[in-house]
Amino acid sequence: MDTDKKLQLLGERLRYIQDIFGNRTNEHIELLKTKLDEFLKREPTLAFPDKVRELASLEDLFTFQENRLERELTPMDKVRIVRHPQRICLKDILENVYDNYTEIGGQDEYSIDPSMLIARAYITRRMRGRVQHQPVMVIGQEKGHGQEFRNGGSVKPWGNAKALHYMKVAETENIPIHTYVFTPGSYPIEDYPGAAQQIAKNLYEMASLKVPVIAVFSEGGSGGAEAIGLADKRLMLSHGYYSVISPEGAAAIESGIRQGQRAPVEFIENAARNLKITAEDNKRMGYIDRIVPEPPLGARPEHYDFFKLLRQEVISATDEVVLKVRGIKLFRAWALRRRKRMQTTRTDAESLYVRWGLSANAREDLLVRRYKRFGNMSRKAFLDPRPTWKRAHSSAYEMLWSVYSFFKYDMFRKHSKKVRRTVEEVGAEVSYVWDRVLTPVNKLRNVLSKPKALPPEKEQQLTQLSYWEEENGSQSGAWKYVSPKAREDRAISCPNAATHGCLDLWAPDLYGDFAGVCSYCGHHFRMEYHWYLYNVFDANSIYEFNEEIESQNPLDYEGFAQKLEQAKKKTGLKSACKTFEARIDGTQLIVAMLTADFRGGSVGAAEGEKFYRAAERARKKHFPFLAYVHGTAGIRIQEGVNGVIQMPRCTMAIRRYIDAGGLYLVLYDTNSYAGPVASFLGCSPYQFSIRSANIGFAGPGVIKETTGMDIPPDYHKAYRALSRGHIQGIWDRREVRGNLQQALLTMGGRNLYYR
Repeated sequence: MDTDKKLQLLGERLRYIQDIFGNRTNEHIELLKTKLDEFLKREPTLAFPDKVRELASLEDLFTFQENRLERELTPMDKVRIVRHPQRICLKDILENVYDNYTEIGGQDEYSIDPSMLIARAYITRRMRGRVQHQPVMVIGQEKGHGQEFRNGGSVKPWGNAKALHYMKVAETENIPIHTYVFTPGSYPIEDYPGAAQQIAKNLYEMASLKVPVIAVFSEGGSGGAEAIGLADKRLMLSHGYYSVISPEGAAAIESGIRQGQRAPVEFIENAARNLKITAEDNKRMGYIDRIVPEPPLGARPEHYDFFKLLRQEVISATDEVVLKVRGIKLFRAWALRRRKRMQTTRTDAESLYVRWGLSANAREDLLVRRYKRFGNMSRKAFLDPRPTWKRAHSSAYEMLWSVYSFFKYDMFRKHSKKVRRTVEEVGAEVSYVWDRVLTPVNKLRNVLSKPKALPPEKEQQLTQLSYWEEENGSQSGAWKYVSPKAREDRAISCPNAATHGCLDLWAPDLYGDFAGVCSYCGHHFRMEYHWYLYNVFDANSIYEFNEEIESQNPLDYEGFAQKLEQAKKKTGLKSACKTFEARIDGTQLIVAMLTADFRGGSVGAAEGEKFYRAAERARKKHFPFLAYVHGTAGIRIQEGVNGVIQMPRCTMAIRRYIDAGGLYLVLYDTNSYAGPVASFLGCSPYQFSIRSANIGFAGPGVIKETTGMDIPPDYHKAYRALSRGHIQGIWDRREVRGNLQQALLTMGGRNLYYR
């Protein structure tokens, strides 16, 4: 390489270092800049041998100082590394990690979404003189090196739909899936199929993919990362980050700045530290399995040794997943355990051949292991103050229900169904023959017999108009629970008064008899969650469980512990999620309620654990499962990945419950946004909304800041969600009980206890 080219590369290295460390003053960077400037000044006067010698010395200095700067990196510096245009991208990985590949689903800007790249790739290994070609499906966000049409790796809904399509193709072909996460977050638009709805669908389908899935994280931003991040093995590049929100977003929320303003630099740096977003943090918390070491200051396209290491890591990870569910594996499994125990760099991964196709039994075992793996995550991120004997009693209760459910539903009912179906088929055949035989006799009887007179009551029902009968007090306005706001002596103006001409309403009427519904336009005012507890479910039928599980501050996020205690004191709740058994007109069901009063209904580890256990309880008891969302602002940012991991975790619990024949209903009220809607809520086949509710992936401010678009005021309204297929119906609050009763009797759930 000539000296001019080397000088150009040194200049690029210096600019790269300056970009990473931002405006901070650093003596090592100043030294590099000074030495490079001095050399450039003297370079024209130097003889060629002296120029080569000094240039080599300067290169050594750069390498030495980069190693020193590596030790000074802060979490926010690592964020700047993964966002830098010189950062490796997925195309670099395809070129250097895999032996051959074909890009599918579009190419570059000629794609339905250029920020999502799909490739059918091969890894070639030579074993005993034979060449083994092992196909894999490679899926990941592509940022490129400053290519604007890639949208910075922010994938639109149809890009995630493309990824899911080729995941299903890989499942059909029985080949592993390698996903690479390079995204700051999903593109927050609700155009069909909608950002939240598509991420929820991806998670729901990935929960039951019957092929090994290996995920490699570089930049993992919230729901956008989870759309392809649910995996059997999760690796993370040493300079990457994985977070519920960007540090800038967290700083903006914590500092309370106005929309369009930028948070101070010190707030952003503190947020990056508090969120625990680095590879080391996520490895310690158990959300990734291994860290892939990078060169100092991060991997760039010219770091070919890094690509060799990454190749060994993904091969080794795929081998490990496959061997855990394969039959004949004794010596190879021992070799993998030995390699893991010795903490080698896995340079010998290709010397150990493992066929990656799975048998039918191995596929089922893979799903069981995946479910247990995610079920055990975040178990230390919430408080459970119950004594040991009480936990043992709860575990015994769950185990007894599992045994009872197995014998009653999996054994007795399964065989009784077969007998009953056989009897039905035989009965239908006999009935048909019997009807044919008796047809002449019935015709003769009808001719000879006189028509019978109808009873007066029956004749009245057939000949007169029907009339309304108030069967219970609730229909006449006598609700069991009345909002405390009904005691206020004041007039309330409807927000639709300007467009619909609504007159002011007296608070006792509005929040009392009218149940918070405007009598002119039907607008639904916000009501307390207690209204639903007492007016929807049968009286004295509510039994709360797992109420001891309590939210805490697992990251020791600065100032959050005090806010959490204030929320607990104000609401009397220990978390934003209430789980209980109840009845509607005698039908038993399990309910998980997200209450907006507690931290906006945001979901953290405690809320996710309660929801997960509620889904498990519904599965074991064969009860319907209702998720009532009084309101949710999304994933609780102060809990970091402890919160965002509830997206795949709870979705897997829902998938298992629905596959077991359960009925999962979701009812949205007030405002429902972000992670929960894009995962365990949005994956339900039966989603409904109270009128006037708002449903979406991101709020108007986030959409404006991310996309620059000004959205209309009704962008998140329930009827918009209905028109794009996100929800299946809009209900009046006063009719919720009757509608739920009808849903329990007519929708889904082949294995419910009352079917």
